[in-house]
Amino acid sequence: MGTRKPDSLPFHRSPAIRLLLVQLCVLLSAALALYGLRGHVAGYSGVAGGLIALLPNAYFAHKAFRYRGARAAREIVRSFYAGEAGKLILTAALFTLAFAGVKPLDVPALFGTYLLTLMVSWFAPLLMGKLSRP
Repeated sequence: MGTRKPDSLPFHRSPAIRLLLVQLCVLLSAALALYGLRGHVAGYSGVAGGLIALLPNAYFAHKAFRYRGARAAREIVRSFYAGEAGKLILTAALFTLAFAGVKPLDVPALFGTYLLTLMVSWFAPLLMGKLSRP
């Protein structure tokens, strides 16, 4: 008997895809609101902040949810650790790129949209209707 390859799950079937789409909608809505209220610098700074939250989350979702099934438990755990490490590194790199490469930059708009986009994942159980009831 050879070793069995764990079942792989396509990214578009990932359980996190709905959350990523909601984050994208929040990012775009916040950037449009910033653009309308404070101008184009705030608008593209908001897009940058939202992407700094969204792209690492998409990377994590791709790494963490690519295996399924009880036989893939070891690969699932390994993928979660690799996804979280990559997410942290990617977040730091994207913030560095934003501060070094985007001039002029509206820092409150960048951090505000970053936090707003992150808050989607904090409130995911409420947003997705998966809140368990006692």
